[in-house]
Amino acid sequence: MASITLGGNPVETIGSLPEIGSQLLDFKLTAKDLSTKTLQDFKGHKLVLNIFPSVNTGVCSASVRSFNKAAAKLENTKVLCISRDLPFSQEQFCAAEGLENVVMLSDYKDGTFGKDYGLIMLNGIFDALLSRSVIIVDANGKVIYTEQVPEIGQEPNYEAALSAL
Repeated sequence: MASITLGGNPVETIGSLPEIGSQLLDFKLTAKDLSTKTLQDFKGHKLVLNIFPSVNTGVCSASVRSFNKAAAKLENTKVLCISRDLPFSQEQFCAAEGLENVVMLSDYKDGTFGKDYGLIMLNGIFDALLSRSVIIVDANGKVIYTEQVPEIGQEPNYEAALSAL
């Protein structure tokens, strides 16, 4: 269980991020076109999992924009932006922002991704949403970097995350 804050107020998650060196767990997430995406769909690529509560908040949308910009320069790397937002909202956001270098994925159907990765917040105003975090995975599916952002209102450490690649 991670202890984080939102506006300085304590929030807990249901678990902890995957351990460095562990294999990334498989997942089923919904893409903007309502298709189901699994880890197998990204096999052979390095992955940046940019996980956040909702694309409709300032810090969350800033993280998507920042990783979108970085993704254009990354070789053999996919940036997966994951929230519990409906795929329609994710698609509208990307269209309005002109974002084409990230893959938006939603955990809205059953929250299995958030449960399996220990990311669901248990209390506070964002109760049941995913906590802000980053997971970097090598091309073999091994976790090489994680960051549980300690304050939901802060952006992740982009430099540290991207340097892990």
